[in-house]
Amino acid sequence: MATGPRWRGSTPLPEETYRRTVSFPGDVCDVTNARLSAQDFLGGLARVAPPSAPDRWDDILLVVTELAANAVQYAPGRFGLTMRRTYDGVHVTMHDTSTVRPEARPFSPRTGGRGIGWRLVQTLCDQVSVIVTANGKDIHVFLPW
Repeated sequence: MATGPRWRGSTPLPEETYRRTVSFPGDVCDVTNARLSAQDFLGGLARVAPPSAPDRWDDILLVVTELAANAVQYAPGRFGLTMRRTYDGVHVTMHDTSTVRPEARPFSPRTGGRGIGWRLVQTLCDQVSVIVTANGKDIHVFLPW
């Protein structure tokens, strides 16, 4: 997939328009911080390449929020977010310290509504893959833009 900077006139667009990497300590407030970072990235991207449908923006923010919440809840310590524009969408990578693969959990309203986040991620994304390493895991998702 083509991911290089696009040219506007004779000046190349800055790389941060097409790629952003942020690291977080893993505190509960970092779920919001990850979402705000994603929102900022999408705002810059939308100025040069608007989304193909209005719900694309919200879908990406929801997926980033769910992945960050899962990282805080199930993986101790730091987590990282990378967002990158691809030819026809946005590639999101969430790295955390857990070596356990995510799995769908039974939904139960009595437990506070837990159990739908991973299902949302799988439903909203065109592709989902998990790569487990000795240092944790990377969750790669592709969403249309």
